[in-house]
Amino acid sequence: MGNQASADQSFIAFHRPSIGEEEIREVEATLRSGWLTTGPRTAQFEEDFAKYVNARCAIAVNSATAGLHVALAALGIGEGDEVITTPLTFCSTVHTILHVGAKPILADIGPDGNIDPEEVAKAITPRTRAIIPVHLAGLPCEMRPIWDLARKHGLFVIEDAAHAAGADYEGVPIGASPRKENEPASDAVVFSFYATKNLTTGEGGMITTGSQQLAHTMRMLTLHGMSRDAWNRYTERGSWYYEVVARGFKYNLSDLQSAIGIHQLRKLESFIATRQRYVEIYNRVLGEVAEVEIPRDRPGSRHAWHLYMLRLNLDRLRIDRYEFIEDLRRLGIGASVHFIPIPRHPYFGKMSLGEQPCRRALELYPRLVSLPLYPAMTEEQVLYVANAVKDLACSSRAPARTLQSMAV
Repeated sequence: MGNQASADQSFIAFHRPSIGEEEIREVEATLRSGWLTTGPRTAQFEEDFAKYVNARCAIAVNSATAGLHVALAALGIGEGDEVITTPLTFCSTVHTILHVGAKPILADIGPDGNIDPEEVAKAITPRTRAIIPVHLAGLPCEMRPIWDLARKHGLFVIEDAAHAAGADYEGVPIGASPRKENEPASDAVVFSFYATKNLTTGEGGMITTGSQQLAHTMRMLTLHGMSRDAWNRYTERGSWYYEVVARGFKYNLSDLQSAIGIHQLRKLESFIATRQRYVEIYNRVLGEVAEVEIPRDRPGSRHAWHLYMLRLNLDRLRIDRYEFIEDLRRLGIGASVHFIPIPRHPYFGKMSLGEQPCRRALELYPRLVSLPLYPAMTEEQVLYVANAVKDLACSSRAPARTLQSMAV
């Protein structure tokens, strides 16, 4: 292969966070303040995030998994209920449905990798209570048909926006509250601030909603089901008094984490702009390579580009996905796969997850390779990765006679 890693070419990790002096100073100030758990900085982070996505309410949590669990619990979903979601997601999406005692039902994906609204319609039964679409890689799902189905059947919609901070659907930020009374919108939208996300707090997440009542319930559930939290507990009986009014959880976000999030949020637009610029480089180099297929985008909506999910055209290659990733690693490039479909995991494979076989998700999975994409990369590194992928794909091209026999 013509594109070998040079001796001084350092390994390009799949991800590195972009943490600056602003975050470090804010964390130091938090440590010196004496208030480390949920407090003034978390309140500021919630307010800033709500403003950023145009949401009425934002509740900070310690993970997106916690956020999905809290949203399901607050909406009263439980034993005997069914919740429809995608097979191409991280396991936590399905775990949270099981945590509330409901049954996950999988609806297959469309060509873009997101849940297919037509498959959702087929999966609805009298027991269906909610739909959890997942904005895979930061590409917004087709939400209007999902909202139409929810309205028709009286269902809740909780968006798993773990990848989608900064994305928008038809010009409206993911996580926004409806601007008009009858405008369609989801009941809750859940974001992740895990270490690899576009905006990170190390671990953490946020729930947005347009419902003050739902926000109140979710906030109460994030801290043991107590009527007041430590930051706002003063009553006529004193700051020591509280009441447990529900079976809650320990899902609050600390001020130490929020200190990072405050400044990460201020940088998010520049982060996304850099990601988009790097995507253009990848697309320019790889767009005409027949052995691979570049990720889908959707005109009229904004992709957050959390992931660059390349698709291998395996019928044109003489190596499989595993060998492709290993060859990249030998060239000094870290790659990953998003995601192993839910039915492929032993734990979920034992369950009945609906009547649909999720054929498209299972067929797409062996083709997926996520390339490094993050602001801490340089343009030189992005070009190196793109050219390495191109050279690897071309040098691994299946012989013409093999391609002809496959076509037959």
